[in-house]
Amino acid sequence: MSRITKLQNQLDELKIDGFMINGDWNRRYVTGFTGSNGVVLITKDDALLITDYRYFEQAKKQSGLHVVLHAEHTGHKHKIYDEVSKQINRMGIKRLGFEQQHLNFGNYSKLKELASCEMIPTYDVVENLRMVKSQEEIDNIRTSTEITDDAFVNILDIIRPGMTELEVAGELESFIKKRGGITSTFSPIVASGKRASLPHGRASDKVIENGDMITIDFGTNYNGYWSDISRVVSIGQPNEKMLEVHQAVLRSFTNCATHIKPGLTDQEVDKYMRDILIETGYNQYSGTGTGHGIGLEVHEKPLFSVDSEKFLLPGMVITIEPGIYLPEIGGARIEDMLLITEDSCEVLSPSTKELVIL
Repeated sequence: MSRITKLQNQLDELKIDGFMINGDWNRRYVTGFTGSNGVVLITKDDALLITDYRYFEQAKKQSGLHVVLHAEHTGHKHKIYDEVSKQINRMGIKRLGFEQQHLNFGNYSKLKELASCEMIPTYDVVENLRMVKSQEEIDNIRTSTEITDDAFVNILDIIRPGMTELEVAGELESFIKKRGGITSTFSPIVASGKRASLPHGRASDKVIENGDMITIDFGTNYNGYWSDISRVVSIGQPNEKMLEVHQAVLRSFTNCATHIKPGLTDQEVDKYMRDILIETGYNQYSGTGTGHGIGLEVHEKPLFSVDSEKFLLPGMVITIEPGIYLPEIGGARIEDMLLITEDSCEVLSPSTKELVIL
């Protein structure tokens, strides 16, 4: 069943007769169109893509949908929602579902003014479909993760005292690009020594010294799909406190990953991770989340939360990422890519999670 058909089958349940998609990643997921500007309109019997002259030919080739060319830019105002309004009226849509987290107020107001329909907010309709990956998506994620994992193994031969965190990040990015990956919008986190207490400590000009424990968190985009892993290395023997921190994180990760299987809820996944952090007394120093789904975006559903309840399903790709962050002392995080299978999970990023002492 096509993704368009799946959405068409939901219209009655959503109590709408038309659905508009303007979120960038949702548009790509539903149509295959990779351009940066476009709006999709779907009814039970029709689906079309509206875009401008820059992407008209590309949209026809990539989407396979009827593509409508909207008026060119005039001054500073983008005219696409004028055309969207015309098409809504032509298609006879009376109750239009829109993506409330993706439509800004200005364009919402324009549609309210020009389109003869009631505007019905929806939330995560396409995002929910995106949680379970197709085989093609899984293949792209496998390749992306392989590049990332190999980049980590490669950097182990390069890191040395005297390098800056930025130089380490540059070597990672260079390797990824040579293998056909992209790192734009996801600069590597390389946080050494005391800076490792920063969960998202982007690489800086800090010089790496003997005794520094380094958290490295990075990923690759391959054919539109992301990977995301975290590893910890040490330049020489770290102090006993940081060894203890890393062991607690590793135990937390292992306890969680070995229990991952279909049917688990958010709360259960989080508990498997957090039990060890509580036992070791470090839970109060672990402010980051349990993990997240990954695909067209680095962070997408399922986003694990103890406040909601979702179930793991075969075909989901998730990360698990326990971390401990001690202010002015240091920190550690381990993160892996996991594919949910029919009865358990498959680790897609097999490089060692043990502390690597260089």
